[in-house]
Amino acid sequence: MKKKTFMKAIFIGACATLVLTACGGGKGKEKESSSTGTNTVAIVTDIGGVDDKSFNQSAWEGLQEWGKKHDLKKGPKGYNYLQSKSDSEYVTNLNIAAGNGFKTVFGIGHKVRNAVEDVASQKKNVNFVIVDAVIDDLDNVASVVFKDNEAAFLAGIAAAETTKAEHVGFIGGQNGEVIDRFEAGFRQGVATVNPDIKVDVQYVGSFGDPAKAKSQAAAMYNDGVDIIYQAAGNSGNGVFSEAKDIKKRDKSKEIWVIGVDRDQSAEGEIDGENVTLTSTIKGVGKAVIDISDKALENKFPGGEKLVFGLKEAGVDLSEGQLGEKTKESIKKYKQEIADGKLKVVEKPSELK
Repeated sequence: MKKKTFMKAIFIGACATLVLTACGGGKGKEKESSSTGTNTVAIVTDIGGVDDKSFNQSAWEGLQEWGKKHDLKKGPKGYNYLQSKSDSEYVTNLNIAAGNGFKTVFGIGHKVRNAVEDVASQKKNVNFVIVDAVIDDLDNVASVVFKDNEAAFLAGIAAAETTKAEHVGFIGGQNGEVIDRFEAGFRQGVATVNPDIKVDVQYVGSFGDPAKAKSQAAAMYNDGVDIIYQAAGNSGNGVFSEAKDIKKRDKSKEIWVIGVDRDQSAEGEIDGENVTLTSTIKGVGKAVIDISDKALENKFPGGEKLVFGLKEAGVDLSEGQLGEKTKESIKKYKQEIADGKLKVVEKPSELK
């Protein structure tokens, strides 16, 4: 499978029709779409759902934007989503989407990977996209991966430069390759500023259990943590809930949450204040728009691995409520990573 990257134009609108090919480089492998001048698109969520205020919601917002751009309506002749309530529904929902005539079908999240591979191998006339995982050797599947560790590194810098307790936390959804990148990057960023800052790490074991995440956040804040970075999908809403509950009880309490996947400032609002320090941004919605456009142009990037990092403007960190000094630090480290001068690890085991 050929590895490709997106140029920065993906986010600033320039080079709009070329974002899935290397601008100025050789042509990548392109699969003719099953559509001719038309394209209908569906996304199949993981268990987080399209209202998870995170990963799946970003994908759905992108698809709605794409539909509006092309004057399409929600439904089988335009765009839609199928929400998975359990892992057992992935294959069923993918088959339903393909059976209902959608020409391009996105599987959102690494947990959907095996189901996409299974269904795509049987339905070669449908374009499939797997987000946050890689599928080799299927020309009707495009794989989209993000360098989450790079944005998480910046979150670690922000946390380390903001904490007063010198004690921060990380709450992940499920152990695995993707969330490993978030944890590893965050911990490396913290240690880059101050290796003596303590970092507590907990995993919910699910992307759909905000109650458990709330309990874990309560324990961390109780133990003196003043900033928690959550990379837990819908479970992460429990972290925001706990932080806001603490603020309700004691407005003087200085605690923060770092959001994930999209700007989660709105999730941190409480009585005129906001507990969202910053958020790591993941361009899932933009990827949905651009790949859907490519399929519409009969240039679906089947068989390719599309990589989003800081260099490609595929991940980022929101300004949030960061201090000016911290913003300058973020800018410096962002450039070092984009220039290849600083390497961010992908696994916690790679940390020194």
